[in-house]
Amino acid sequence: MWNKAGIFALFGLALLGACHKAAETQSPFPDPQRAVSPIVSPRYSNEDARDSLSEAQTVMKLGNLAPGMTVADIGAGEGYYTVRLAPLVGRKGRVLAEDIVPETRDALARRVTRENLHNVAVKLGLPNDPKLPPASFDRIFMIHMYHEIQRPSEFLWHLRDALVRDGRVIVVDADRSTDRHGTPPRLLICEFGALGYELTRFERLADPETYFAQFEPRAARPEPAQIKVCPNGS
Repeated sequence: MWNKAGIFALFGLALLGACHKAAETQSPFPDPQRAVSPIVSPRYSNEDARDSLSEAQTVMKLGNLAPGMTVADIGAGEGYYTVRLAPLVGRKGRVLAEDIVPETRDALARRVTRENLHNVAVKLGLPNDPKLPPASFDRIFMIHMYHEIQRPSEFLWHLRDALVRDGRVIVVDADRSTDRHGTPPRLLICEFGALGYELTRFERLADPETYFAQFEPRAARPEPAQIKVCPNGS
């Protein structure tokens, strides 16, 4: 079983971790009934433009980030949030940045090294499983990437194992359809709810199209065959 101490061992390996190929078996998880946006870039927007809206600072404040926490940045891309989370959690905290594109993961690893972020590790995940160590994270961030997840029920099912007791998942996305690189809030809440997560905070951000949603696992995690499929109009 992994815990925060186990994260330290990961850091000895992690800047260029190995890729694990998924077995080619039929998934027991239901197919989504909505579109999935393709990954088109490792960045959501220009970092200066995002800073001008105080996006990361607002999101980290709403998420009650504190020194010493262990957090994951899923779909980290070029590392906009990763490099801002690192100083906030401090020397006793840890950040695990994960991406599914090897070239993006490698570029982020180089940035982490260049900026001397000693409390950050970089990992390659799978499209439907972030491959996070269990019972390790106080916060898991999913920033402007949820609409790119191919099988959300499978992804969220695996994600639950990675949270510590009272851990939270934080999603930032645009309020538009999933084929337009966003996720309607009602659909997001439905898909998380189908896996036993409860919405515990929702806020609109400075960009009126962008929102913050925080979830905590409150109900039992269903077996894959019992997961409700949310209609596209949820």
